Amino acid sequence: MGSRATCVPNHTAVSSCAATYARLRERAFAVSIRAMQQRHAPSRFGIVIYEDVEPIDIGGTVGVISMARRVLPAIESVTIAARSGPVRLAGGLSVQAQFGFGDHPPCDCFVVCGGPGWQAQITDQAMLAFLRRLPGGSAASVCTGGLILAAAGLLDGRRATTRRHAAGAEPAAPLARLGTLAATADPIEAAVVEDRGIVTSGGVSLAIDGTLYLIGRLYGEEARDEIARLIEYDRAFAANRAALGHVIA
Repeated sequence: MGSRATCVPNHTAVSSCAATYARLRERAFAVSIRAMQQRHAPSRFGIVIYEDVEPIDIGGTVGVISMARRVLPAIESVTIAARSGPVRLAGGLSVQAQFGFGDHPPCDCFVVCGGPGWQAQITDQAMLAFLRRLPGGSAASVCTGGLILAAAGLLDGRRATTRRHAAGAEPAAPLARLGTLAATADPIEAAVVEDRGIVTSGGVSLAIDGTLYLIGRLYGEEARDEIARLIEYDRAFAANRAALGHVIA
């Protein structure tokens, strides 16, 4: 899973190597169990939105999960914002946040969307406090939502990704900005990165890849790939993974 124990042939290292190997086996077992959830088992994704989220990130998260219900009938998503009610997205579309930061139901995963509004959110104390309260390993992001995770301190010491290219009048690509918000983070170009339970995905349409990855993490690759075929994204998912990679740290 991205790391390997190397044992040296001397007696003092034996116990240390055995302990390391045991930890790696335990981690691999935990991941395999997590991915073996039955298809009828319920799960809930909390999609975190705010003013000026890009609509494509709603499609790449809420839209994918909606289609996934054809394969996984008990999967669902809820939208979460600072408070319930209408949220204006980039481009003028408004969507309804079903819950606020203080009254949302339990979720298996919380996915922070991206969009030009990220620049306000990295200093929004309500958003940052909400993210810092999340259970360990439950946070994820698509596109520039990763910059908000970074500002909250969730990417410290972790590999992570976000949108690779600057858009419009942006002075720098978001991937280059990530390290300025989390000095000890390791920004890398990838379609999807998972580091110790936190998943970040690349920009714009790669929100679909990130959501499919998260579904596969819960229900396994077979279910994930069936959903990718259902939404006619199987070739794109494979091509993006081949070109950019899925990095598991």
